[in-house]
Amino acid sequence: MSSTLPIAVDAMSGDRGPATCVPAALAVLREDPALELVLVGQPAVVEPLLAGLDAAARARVRVLPASQVVAMDERPRDAIRRKKDSSLRRALDLVAGGEASACVSAGNTGALMATAHFVLGVIPGVERPAIISSIPSAGGHTHMLDLGANASATPDQLFQFAVMGAVVAAGVHGLERPRVGLLNIGAEDIKGDEIVQAAHRRLQDSKLEYLGYVEGNDIFGDRVDVVVTDGFTGNVALKTMEGLAKMIGGILREEFTAGPVRKLGALAARPALDAIRGRLDPRRYNGASMVGLAGIVIKSHGGADETAFANAVRLGHAEARKGLPTEIGRQLAEAA
Repeated sequence: MSSTLPIAVDAMSGDRGPATCVPAALAVLREDPALELVLVGQPAVVEPLLAGLDAAARARVRVLPASQVVAMDERPRDAIRRKKDSSLRRALDLVAGGEASACVSAGNTGALMATAHFVLGVIPGVERPAIISSIPSAGGHTHMLDLGANASATPDQLFQFAVMGAVVAAGVHGLERPRVGLLNIGAEDIKGDEIVQAAHRRLQDSKLEYLGYVEGNDIFGDRVDVVVTDGFTGNVALKTMEGLAKMIGGILREEFTAGPVRKLGALAARPALDAIRGRLDPRRYNGASMVGLAGIVIKSHGGADETAFANAVRLGHAEARKGLPTEIGRQLAEAA
């Protein structure tokens, strides 16, 4: 049996719904005998997808009925008021009620964050939750937050983001002393607005392994492990990265298929191209943690395929095993 509570999966979520979410979650279940799942959604849709499970695996899966689904374009306020029996809400209710250790959903980001905030509340010492995710870099990956939960942030909130980011980097990815940087328009102490400078001073006096200001190009290097910024800047940076990756991928496809000689070159370069594709595959990094909530909530990309959604489930289970909300609360209390 599992040493942690089950993972609650919003099985109806995302652009692909149960046809992707359920098989992805079951793939993680098969590889991890310590994992238990609660699949939340419409039983008539979810149950048939469990047909291939053996008896031992099936015993670790429960289906919780939910009659409603939060649409990808639904207003957060409407989701809270009108969708109390949605798969998203019921999955969060399980976490709030101590029946699940984490919620994983590919649903509407705004609705998920707003509902999670309403249902779970925040950890003492946290003013606002933030969204953190891993980004591929020369050193493996960089953790970055906030990626869109808060358009602006105060110096105290940026400090809280830094503590939470360091806890995630240490707890989930095993970094003993995560190196933390504050995103700015330059590395010099005189750069940045008053909010960034005030956060910088607070971080300098903290127990964190704080490197000071970092710039956009440092996100992809191996100098820093956690990059801290407000949600507006973080989300713009993230979407810029995604757009650049798509553009480079498109250019490579065009150039390597431009003629017979280019196609031969592509064939010769295929091992290297496959290795690059593997290192930069966004599915490896799918799963953003909504840190600061009084419970674990993992947001998968809405268009995630089975490989990507499975990684979000793995992240939820890893955070549950480490008890990240408790550790965040402890470190924030020590820093107060």
